[in-house]
Amino acid sequence: MNISSILFYAISAFILGAGILAVTSVKIFRAAIWLLFSLVGIAALYFWMQVEFIAAIQIVVYVGGIVVLIIFSIFLTQNSGKEMKSTPNGKKIFSALAALFGTAFIHNLIVHYDGFAFNSAEPFNPSVDEIGTQMLSTTSHGFILPFEVVSMLLLAAMIGCIVIAMRPAQSNSETTT
Repeated sequence: MNISSILFYAISAFILGAGILAVTSVKIFRAAIWLLFSLVGIAALYFWMQVEFIAAIQIVVYVGGIVVLIIFSIFLTQNSGKEMKSTPNGKKIFSALAALFGTAFIHNLIVHYDGFAFNSAEPFNPSVDEIGTQMLSTTSHGFILPFEVVSMLLLAAMIGCIVIAMRPAQSNSETTT
């Protein structure tokens, strides 16, 4: 096993560990911080693949934008420091089984998909010009529509955060009546 493989497995273990901690954390702020570490690990994986531009976009957009938006949303709510409600054991078991079956299904799809075969006729071109052309293209292999959909989703999330932040805090007498 060479150093490149060891580095790949170390980065992958970091991503998986941070992702599991993000999902299983009891406090919502800690979950957001573990999500931040997981996304930084994904950027490290892009650096390992020598696609520096995508790694920089990962850090700027997801780590610097999305996670900061999530953390601000957490701070804007009235219950930002409290622990999240625990879920019943039945839901935990169902969620674990759903994750297990989903993983098995995706693994089965990947193993039996022929599109991942190595094709040496067409080399991978990670230049900034090629990436920008693909991202802004409106052809069948372009990515302009997903970027527009994600921007609308972020706008809706920001509006939702503002609505939640402007809602007055409920007192205990209002919730019992």
